[in-house]
Amino acid sequence: SPFYRSSKFVGSTIVPARILPRPRRVTRSTMASPSGSSRSSKIPEFLAGSGGRPVPALGIGTASFPFVAEDVKNAVLAALEIGYRHLDTASVYPSEHLVGEAVAEAARRGVIASREEVFVTTKVWCTQCHPDLVLPSLKESLQNLQMEYVDLYLVHWPMSVKPSKPHFPMKREDIVQMDLKGVWQAMEGCHRLGLAKMIGVSNFTMKKLQELLQIAKIPPAVNQVELNPAWQQKKLIEFCKERGIHVTAYSPLGGQSRTSKINAVLQSEILKEIAEARGKSVAQISLRWIFEQGASMVAKSMKKERLQENLEIFDWELTDEDRLKITRIPQYKKVTVLAILCPEGDPSVDLSEVDVVET
Repeated sequence: SPFYRSSKFVGSTIVPARILPRPRRVTRSTMASPSGSSRSSKIPEFLAGSGGRPVPALGIGTASFPFVAEDVKNAVLAALEIGYRHLDTASVYPSEHLVGEAVAEAARRGVIASREEVFVTTKVWCTQCHPDLVLPSLKESLQNLQMEYVDLYLVHWPMSVKPSKPHFPMKREDIVQMDLKGVWQAMEGCHRLGLAKMIGVSNFTMKKLQELLQIAKIPPAVNQVELNPAWQQKKLIEFCKERGIHVTAYSPLGGQSRTSKINAVLQSEILKEIAEARGKSVAQISLRWIFEQGASMVAKSMKKERLQENLEIFDWELTDEDRLKITRIPQYKKVTVLAILCPEGDPSVDLSEVDVVET
């Protein structure tokens, strides 16, 4: 039988809510919650990839520094309980098994009916970005997750490092020339095997995407990048939109850093002014702005009240004046290749070739 789904965005265009045929796997109309009603309908979805698979507009990120396993698992469970269905992890995060445990526990409790109700993203790290290691890395991730497939599998960074267990910081001298064609063919193989419903990339610049699109038989469905009002990436968003690549934002609230306490989003006076005038939090203004760019986002929070607050962005809009003010925010990129490399060492490749800063 048909079911109703909340409004969707295709690229940056909103498609009004309508009756849609039931997807084969995603059965959001049957989701359970502690109150007995589905709350996930509050979260709109974007369509990504050639097959138009739905990506929930808001998800929870699980890269946490410092990392406390119990906190991460409890946060994922709390997120599922209040309606989140988009879970983001990676082979380099120690969180894959916790995401899997939380999904299994949520199913046992009746919070979700089955694994098919969640959208799970994981990523292959630089140390496994070699044609013969992409598939084994995914199989290891699936074992950690205790799942038969992931909804989205991403190349985490456009860089290859000598094979080893996923880790960072990595030695500069261990960077090797990336076989992008071979790595992407392996990603395509993961998709054809049904182990990854969609494949994509993360931290890819326009230059890297152009290089990939020239060799890909299956184009990337998603590019997950640092994106927020303090790093707006307008050219990249437009580039991806024109080529049918959906953008997902990480660090939507300014992100974490091992070396800096600067948070250009949460400390922005412009965003504080808008938030105060609208009766919203700075976080909500940032997340709403990202949503209005036609991008989904994964936001990390270990507190249930913050997770709930982040959900409350879909029933109001920024004003034209708000949007104009946001264009004036000074731009500050937090994540660069230097953040994942040891400070010393002599790289054998030009670091500008593996960096992710593009203006």
